[in-house]
Amino acid sequence: MIWWIVAYGWLILSGIMLFLVDVVSQHLRGVRTPSVETTYYYGMNTAAALGQIVFGLFGLILVLQAPHLLTRWPAITLTIVAALLWLAISMKFLPYKEPKIISAVFVVLVIVAFAFGRKLL
Repeated sequence: MIWWIVAYGWLILSGIMLFLVDVVSQHLRGVRTPSVETTYYYGMNTAAALGQIVFGLFGLILVLQAPHLLTRWPAITLTIVAALLWLAISMKFLPYKEPKIISAVFVVLVIVAFAFGRKLL
């Protein structure tokens, strides 16, 4: 169970960091001039960060309130598919490497959590 907490906790922490660094910090420093592109940039990063935070919170609540559900295939499959999709979207659409690393770490943590939860390791 601890690996699931680590995986979902990483997703929450990385989502908060993404929002603070890519949205709040740049807005406060005035890095980007107001334009349609700036609105798209802030919107894309806000949506990505909030998606990570909400999914991570949902997973963390699931782990803490109903840990037996993480031994069943629907919850495991949803988490693995979400992790792989975050990695694919990061690779395809985001030009910088940090979101790719964050997504890759989440994929590894989910695989480890799955393996330990199923007593494979």
